[in-house]
Amino acid sequence: MKRLKEPHHLRAEDPGVKFLLEVDMGDTCWDGEAVPELGRILRYWAGNLKHYELEPGVGAEVYDSGYREVGRWSVVR
Repeated sequence: MKRLKEPHHLRAEDPGVKFLLEVDMGDTCWDGEAVPELGRILRYWAGNLKHYELEPGVGAEVYDSGYREVGRWSVVR
């Protein structure tokens, strides 16, 4: 996983690049609390992305509020 001190921004010459976020809500969808849990995950990663070089191949695991791995985000072509 590449981390930078300064944020990296995708350039216009980076066509076809996608940001993917996949979250498995499990069998219970967090016991009916899917909306607040997904909101927390999205807020956390929205604020945390500035620490990553956004280029194809970069990604990280996603954790829920119980610190269980529930998915992954990645930048792909």
